[in-house]
Amino acid sequence: MDMDVNMLFLTLLMCYNPYVFGQFEDINIEEDLSPDLTDFDLDISPRRVPRQVKSMLIKETKPHIQELSVKTTIISRYAFTAVSCTMLNRHSAAAEGVFQFLIPKNAYVSNFTMIIGGRVYPSEVRPKEKKVKQGKGGEAKPKNKEAGEQSSEPEVEVFRMGASIPGRNRAMFMLTYEELLQRRLGRYEHVTSLRPLQLVSRLSVDVTIVDHSTITHLEVLPLRNGKSNTAVASGASAAKTPAKPALPVSTVIKQNKTFCRITFSPNIVQQAKITTSGMLGEFVVHYDVERELGIGDIQVLNGHFVHYFAPKDLPVVPKNVVFVIDTSASMLGTKIRQTKDALFTILRDLRPGDRFNFVSFSNRIKVWQPNRLVPVTPLNVRDAKKFIYMLQPTGGTDINGGIQTGSSLLSGYLNADPDANHNSVSLIIFLTDGRPTVGELQSPSILSSARAAVKEQFCVFTIGMGNDVDYRLLERMALENCGMMRRIHEDSDASTMLKGFYDEIGTPLLSDIRVNYTEDSVQYVTQHLFTNYFNGSEIVIAGKLTNQSADSLHVQVTASNSDKSIVLETDVALRQREVETERHVKEAAAGVGSGDTGAGTTGSVADDFVERVWGFLSVKEGLRSRLKSQTSREREGHTQQATNLSLTYHFLTPLTSLVVEKPQVLADGTMAEDTPTPTPVTTETNKKAVSANELSDEMEGEEDTAQSLHLKKDQPGGQSSTVTKTTGKVLKRPAQKSITISKTSADGDPHFVVEFPLSKLTVCFNINGEPGHILRMVSDHKHSGVTVNGKLIGAPAPAGSHKQHRTYFSTITIVVNRPKRSYIEVTPKKVILDGQDRLVLSCDTTVSVESGGLAVTIVGKSTVTVTIGGTICFVILVHQYKNPAPYQRNHLGFYISNSKGLSHDCHGLLGQFLYEEVGLAELPGNAMATGDNSTSARSPILKVKGRSVPVVQKTRRIYSGRQSVDCWFARNNAAKLIDGQYEDYVVSHLFDTGDWPHGSNGA
Repeated sequence: MDMDVNMLFLTLLMCYNPYVFGQFEDINIEEDLSPDLTDFDLDISPRRVPRQVKSMLIKETKPHIQELSVKTTIISRYAFTAVSCTMLNRHSAAAEGVFQFLIPKNAYVSNFTMIIGGRVYPSEVRPKEKKVKQGKGGEAKPKNKEAGEQSSEPEVEVFRMGASIPGRNRAMFMLTYEELLQRRLGRYEHVTSLRPLQLVSRLSVDVTIVDHSTITHLEVLPLRNGKSNTAVASGASAAKTPAKPALPVSTVIKQNKTFCRITFSPNIVQQAKITTSGMLGEFVVHYDVERELGIGDIQVLNGHFVHYFAPKDLPVVPKNVVFVIDTSASMLGTKIRQTKDALFTILRDLRPGDRFNFVSFSNRIKVWQPNRLVPVTPLNVRDAKKFIYMLQPTGGTDINGGIQTGSSLLSGYLNADPDANHNSVSLIIFLTDGRPTVGELQSPSILSSARAAVKEQFCVFTIGMGNDVDYRLLERMALENCGMMRRIHEDSDASTMLKGFYDEIGTPLLSDIRVNYTEDSVQYVTQHLFTNYFNGSEIVIAGKLTNQSADSLHVQVTASNSDKSIVLETDVALRQREVETERHVKEAAAGVGSGDTGAGTTGSVADDFVERVWGFLSVKEGLRSRLKSQTSREREGHTQQATNLSLTYHFLTPLTSLVVEKPQVLADGTMAEDTPTPTPVTTETNKKAVSANELSDEMEGEEDTAQSLHLKKDQPGGQSSTVTKTTGKVLKRPAQKSITISKTSADGDPHFVVEFPLSKLTVCFNINGEPGHILRMVSDHKHSGVTVNGKLIGAPAPAGSHKQHRTYFSTITIVVNRPKRSYIEVTPKKVILDGQDRLVLSCDTTVSVESGGLAVTIVGKSTVTVTIGGTICFVILVHQYKNPAPYQRNHLGFYISNSKGLSHDCHGLLGQFLYEEVGLAELPGNAMATGDNSTSARSPILKVKGRSVPVVQKTRRIYSGRQSVDCWFARNNAAKLIDGQYEDYVVSHLFDTGDWPHGSNGA
């Protein structure tokens, strides 16, 4: 069943099908189109598809990837990526569809969902168990490595999930992940890996960049193929790239000062001309932004801040460096040759003020210049080249001996004349391709000895080459000694990658950097002490603000450079920074959502991007601290903290796992009616097990006006349902039926309408609330257990309007207390049903969810219907705009369809009128007034609960403007019409269920 579900966040990807095409040749276009080709839903005229491509498509036995969409939005270096992959099983028998995708090593998966046969199979993040048992549906497993071994792939991990697709049916796999882009060599790099292993009918990559600062550099590289070109890991210098490289075919770039959008959408013939195997390669975008002078760029949003610090135009700090190189027998051949090439290049880049030395280790340790570091002179460089040239791989691997010798050399030099090295940076670059086989073999002992030898005097940077390296040992050695670790894949261009890594750390500009903020104004600040700052990199710090009403935040940066200590400090105007941050987030949403400049919006997650940066950095920091822990108690504390943060932000990390439902398909190719199997999903590094909490909520193809109430005619219905054990919910395709909605509602600005059937009258009023206010609309918590609240969002008033601003409902929450407590949160983009388990669905899809006496039905981009116990029904209209005017916001309308189950003590702005009768009194001798300009003396009087309310007659448009209703309008925020004052209906939070402050139906 074809479900038009679009994704919202934006990402990198790969879909897998184990059929590899043969070589493509240009041949004459076939004149007659095979009817079988219509199944593939090609994005170009099938007549223009060469015969051999047609033949390959028709001969496919595995499910065909009809659509592969990768969408990334990067807001101030934080990237949200969403992948959507649709597979078609053309055959009558069920077939296994395998979704496989490469994600950056530093990214965290935040969502995975499948839609198969019209049913939604969500997943959830759980704390990782020590041992996961294999379920009926199977478990994705790592390939070609021992259990627990880290992947040797330089900067990516493989996400893999397979599921049975019923005959003549489709499956959609949706994956989202997030990452904070790291600045290296003066640029950010975003990589989308395109390796679906088959030709794809509709393939698209969309990368949108929105930044607070001006985008000063933007470059789209030719497609990178092969592991040797992974420049993310290598950090290869820009000189390696042509000045104006040819853009990948079909690439389009749109750019202004702070915004750019890049699209790559090769059709099936263009893909085949690149490769018929589906291994297109990596779509790479480089960019950089203008640097603020002084303390850097600070952004503030929703009680959190993020601080980007990347100073420029500073003098280079001299460095003292010892290269410790593995020359064991396993380095023989290509490895040692490429290592020598890189070292020759590095020697040419050493500066006159630097000092250096070389140590080689195998089962024997050799030192080029014993007991000293030498200055950079032509003679010393020439002699060093001779030493490197004469290195011959032989013997075993004494890792402990190598690091001890290098540390002794460097510490001896520093201790000999401490004052001479006060303003220099000292480091060891340690390279190996294997595990310890000689000398000390136990990792804990090697690490302990390294810490004792280094004594926090310098940093150790480690490099692992090939597949046989103990990466955990190298990573811990680097982390415990203020360094970094890099991996070089077996087939990579090691020379380029080594040189690139050296370039990253070869130009220190500052040392001993400390960033302080106003005491008692911030908390939970991520790492703010840094040993070194290297040219072309960036320091990023995030934290929470303890006092959100504070006007300013004092920021102080202290550091040392080549000849002195420096202090940078300033007061940051928090309110101004928050307004600026909110503006550029809105620009991101508007730019990505408009028809000409983007596809989809960043959604509520992007609205909280500063907090998510803090969560992302905090999890990374917790994992690093856990890895460095010296005691089991310390390790457990860091583990618990990082796990809690991972669960809070729905991140798939080494401490969490992803459990997803898998459908059961019968032998005849149809869907089974029994319970699907919860299946843990793992990445191929075996350090993660995968997670999802949201479906796509991207808008594409919306109408320019808000969506109507009517069910789309082409939506199929009547699908059988499936009960899941883990959620206890029933998911199905909603059947076609008409929706009855009363006039009692709150919609638009918002305008409230109340229908009194017994009195045959309709009354209306406005609530001129403030953005951010949360209004109580229905309050019946004590009796039926139902409460409805709505949050207001602000917008500018239309030109010429007497209003200062407009407000709309951005979020509506329904709390249900019986039979079990459940929370339903609706936004224009998604619906969250949170009870015993959590389910998140996009408002763009069409689906029903049932759990006990609670049912939620979504008609894509139109309505959300919530039915409680069969006697209470609310309908929420979803208003989405494709090209909104400045005063328009995506918003919601709330309608009460069935109130029989609500008690006579129900209250709230709408609920208080459900069981009331009203009367209309005319003043003697006066005709009824019909406009706002009539005086109160001429106005008719509405009798409500013994109160007299002056009203005038008006016309309201409801149901997205499809119907008009005549009503009696009460002025002044419904004064005297509603019990109490407007302020009495403003509640503290969206899930507040507190009683009406004046008692049930009290005046």
